Amino acid sequence: MKRMDLVYEFVKEHTARFSPDELLGGQGLETNEIADQLGMLRNNVSKELNELLRLDKIIKLKGRPVRFLDKAGVQTLLNLPLAESCLEVDSIRELVAAQAEQDPFSLLIGSGKSLKNQVEQAKAAMVYPPVGLHTLILGNTGVGKTLFARMMYNYGKYCKRFSEKSPFIIFNCADYYHNPQLLLSHLFGYVKGAFTGADQDRDGLVEKADGGVLFLDEIHRLPPEGQEMLFYFIDTGTYNKLGETERKRKAGVLIIGATTEEPSSHLLTTFIRRIPVIIRIPSLQERTVSEKIDMIRHLFANEAHRVNKSIKVSPEVVKALIGSVSYGNIGQLKSNIQITCAKGFLNSLNSSQECIELEFSLLSSDIKDGLFAIGRNHREFEELGQRLAAPLVIGPEGHKPLVEDSYDMPFNLYRLMEDKITLLRQEGIDDSYINNFIANDVHINIKKLYNRLAKDKENRERMLKVIDKEILEFAEKMKILAEQNLGRAYSERFTYALSFHLSAFFKRIKEKEYKHAVYRDPSLQIEEAELAVALQIKQAISQTFHIEVPAAEVTYIAILLKSVELERQGQVGIIVAAHGNSTASSMVAVVERLLGEVTSLCAVDMPLDVSPKEILEVMTEKVRIMDKGKGVLLLVDMGSLFKFETTLVERTGSAVRTIDMVSTPLILEAVRKTNVFDMELEDVYAALRAFRGYNNDFKEQEKHPGRLIITVCASGSGTAVKLKEMVESILTEAGEKGVQVVPAGVRELDRKLKELQANHAILAVVGVKRPKAAIPFIPLEKLIDGSGERLLQELLGGKELSVGQAQPSAVVRDLCEKNLQQFLTFLNPAKVIGMLLEFVAQLEGELGYQLENVVKIRLVVHVGYALERMLLQEGLRYVEDASQLEPGLVAAVDRACRLFTASLRISLTEDEKYYICELLQLPVASEEEGL
Repeated sequence: MKRMDLVYEFVKEHTARFSPDELLGGQGLETNEIADQLGMLRNNVSKELNELLRLDKIIKLKGRPVRFLDKAGVQTLLNLPLAESCLEVDSIRELVAAQAEQDPFSLLIGSGKSLKNQVEQAKAAMVYPPVGLHTLILGNTGVGKTLFARMMYNYGKYCKRFSEKSPFIIFNCADYYHNPQLLLSHLFGYVKGAFTGADQDRDGLVEKADGGVLFLDEIHRLPPEGQEMLFYFIDTGTYNKLGETERKRKAGVLIIGATTEEPSSHLLTTFIRRIPVIIRIPSLQERTVSEKIDMIRHLFANEAHRVNKSIKVSPEVVKALIGSVSYGNIGQLKSNIQITCAKGFLNSLNSSQECIELEFSLLSSDIKDGLFAIGRNHREFEELGQRLAAPLVIGPEGHKPLVEDSYDMPFNLYRLMEDKITLLRQEGIDDSYINNFIANDVHINIKKLYNRLAKDKENRERMLKVIDKEILEFAEKMKILAEQNLGRAYSERFTYALSFHLSAFFKRIKEKEYKHAVYRDPSLQIEEAELAVALQIKQAISQTFHIEVPAAEVTYIAILLKSVELERQGQVGIIVAAHGNSTASSMVAVVERLLGEVTSLCAVDMPLDVSPKEILEVMTEKVRIMDKGKGVLLLVDMGSLFKFETTLVERTGSAVRTIDMVSTPLILEAVRKTNVFDMELEDVYAALRAFRGYNNDFKEQEKHPGRLIITVCASGSGTAVKLKEMVESILTEAGEKGVQVVPAGVRELDRKLKELQANHAILAVVGVKRPKAAIPFIPLEKLIDGSGERLLQELLGGKELSVGQAQPSAVVRDLCEKNLQQFLTFLNPAKVIGMLLEFVAQLEGELGYQLENVVKIRLVVHVGYALERMLLQEGLRYVEDASQLEPGLVAAVDRACRLFTASLRISLTEDEKYYICELLQLPVASEEEGL
């Protein structure tokens, strides 16, 4: 046993022998006593005790003489939760008093400043009799909504609203968003026989949370039926499990919900009324400078504790870290700090430094850009300069965990780094190679962790509408396998492409239409490693789906591994430069008003009294900032600005291309081609040189003898055919009859494009591989997430960029129909979907305005359920005051509902119509507010 372990076991054993009164009276173990009993030198025992103190294993009682106690033993004997690490106190009695007085919210950074009102709201909600007030926490991703909810729960225990054994149950409503019945069964439980597979009774989360808190994350994903059941439970305290007819079960639960969305856009008005406390958590950008620095200190202290070293952080690094946070708030800040600390730790291993020093040069390029970003806010930049006159030095003893952190790493990153370095050195690998390998490995793993935690599930839910869950989950596992074996980072495009391919493959096998054709295109230069991974995937398909997979599939999958593009970093940067005090800024402002904020676009105004030399300096810096690895496009008006290109290339080393006669339509088209279609610099340059405005472009397009859209996958069948069907459904919805959709394989794509371009206008390529030609490319994942559909509509429509909401689409129709298929028993979804969409169209005509897509989807699904409720004579009863509904809206809904009476001979009750009115009355942000 190690010396430190011997010392700790002695302290642990003897602490357990003390009574609570002896502990409070000051009893403890002295260094000399421990040394004598163990037969060790005093200075060696002292050294081990200090190390145990740093590791948060023991408590140090200051005074003469110094005494030590086992921390876990003190916690057990006194039933005292001790959150602080490296405890050094005058006495245990003092510690007990301090713990009793400590308000959990006092640990929260900003509780007395930017979060003061929020903390007061939370405390009021917790102490309000008899069981507290239900609460909704609003805020962007990563602001700390879950942390705040846990703080509320801890405060409830602190003020004796809850006991120490009261539960805190977390449920993410998005996990079962696509299956409301399963979601409700998780919330309320079910009885045996409630549905197929319910072979025994099961308790729901409401029952498990009895006497405590039920935290519903992403509560906006709760379907209307779930909201109705939940607000009934809030009103009465009673509920029933699925399969029970009477609401006779009772539970006392405080509900805390969290959402990134505006409640009025996603939650029923009747549900929102039951949530009396709404707390908005500000974003990181809204917090004070001192709070941002405190967060930096706290997060660095956590890393220092993990690595067991002090960390010295330069002021420039702190500024860059604060400025690097653009969307992920504290979660993103934590990710960036861990990446930076990992690089610093790697350097410290090579130099045997006792302290990890973090300098600006160590930062990755995206974090470095944060320094320039924060420099635009002069007031904050100056205040940071005043507060950061010297480097921050954070020791490992500063670690103070607040609560369990969902964004924490499930592994010790630094220990893994040391193990990997040791292994690579044993293999005789050069240190410079090891450094690069470890740095890239760290960056990939940390980003993967945070992307997984913060990942939006919307695209996955869309995929589950057209692909079986088992196939999609299998494809996700194969993506990880391919990345690990090939050392690549594949995008979701690979997952979607493989899912479609497998779906089509299984269908062909089932229908006995599979053709055993093996081909190998030498031009693709498939590597042996790719073939090996393809063989592993083939074997996994056989084992998972219990099917014999032909050898030809290995080649198809290998082509997929080779052809599907890897994750692309950055976009072409666009700099608009023009003479005048605000000419460039005005044009850029118009574009951003139309398209939203575009991070790859910036303006440089050139006042007439500023010399070209000064403007060149500004342009040089802008090019350095805007180049994310794919070059920079300059859109200028005239004169000296057009001549800067060569000088900028020499100064920055970036690829730069310039186009003059800049106009707002030219900027719009540039943004579309770089951001939306993700085209390369030379392709954008070539396309924009021929651009003559939207009207001219579309007129020329219309004159062309034939228009094509190409769908592409590995083999030209399977995925490409499935994509062809999806694109054709979009064309049908758009009323386009003159556009042909042609599937193609990746091996023949560029050759086929060259042949087709002679007699056709190719509008776009959709699928898994970008063409070499300057043709708009819509990746597979964009078609899935809905944005690709809008892009296709713009390409087809011959109109300028659409700013408003798109019309009901094929994807929207499909989502509604798939949803209804799961839950309608007596009505045929395929038959009623057309009538439901017609109902929506008639309702829009009655109202005199178009509904947003999200409202249409919600309306179609709700009314579909309502029609079935009428068949079962189980219509909802409207419990609110109907007189509060807008009379004109009630009349419009009533007239539109006559369609069901005439076509189906089903009449909705007045109560059901009132609920439709309530859905429509939910306010939606206006265009001005959205901008």
